[in-house]
Amino acid sequence: MAKQPEFLATFSASAKNEGRKPTEIGLTATPDTMPISVDPGKKVDAATKVLREGVLHKDQGAEEAIRELPDRTRDTDEAHEI
Repeated sequence: MAKQPEFLATFSASAKNEGRKPTEIGLTATPDTMPISVDPGKKVDAATKVLREGVLHKDQGAEEAIRELPDRTRDTDEAHEI
């Protein structure tokens, strides 16, 4: 089964195309729009730390845990063009 394009990649391309999804982004992911794989345990760890910081109002290492996760908006050259 073919994977769908990753949401943030589609959203970013639409924002740069006057709010319309570009025709080159179809219903099947391309190398540029493939979902980024990540260890689910790392996502759970980061989310837990974010929530704990919100409740405890003390540093729980959330920023570091978030930086360890892949982020299409942070990890591309396009993200730095703003």
